[in-house]
Amino acid sequence: MTTNLKRKEESHLQNGGVKQPTWSKVFNSTAVWEEKDEFLDVIYWLRQIIAIILGVIWGVAPLKGFLAIAIFCIINAGILYVYFSSFQQVDEEEYGGTWELTKEGFMTSFALFMVVWIIFYTALHFE
Repeated sequence: MTTNLKRKEESHLQNGGVKQPTWSKVFNSTAVWEEKDEFLDVIYWLRQIIAIILGVIWGVAPLKGFLAIAIFCIINAGILYVYFSSFQQVDEEEYGGTWELTKEGFMTSFALFMVVWIIFYTALHFE
């Protein structure tokens, strides 16, 4: 907890007291998230971007079946887990634990993935 407070103070001094835009913090490993919802929004939207990218790849590849869905779930959860635990190094307990961060926006990204996957697969491989 003290390291998070220390990071907030250092960030505040480096920025000259100016609040840093949310999307500039996404790729900054030393970013400080003042608001809980701000970081959860980033997790949500990164998950949507991953769903679109993987949906296009799965549709073009042409992957099918349960194995393709399982691989999507593993990649989607894995990338976000590495992002918040290793890259951003946030305290998971501040956000309700690892499980809460891992499932944040998962179902909507799964639905988006399915739509994109079906559209691309049908457009390219349906006779």
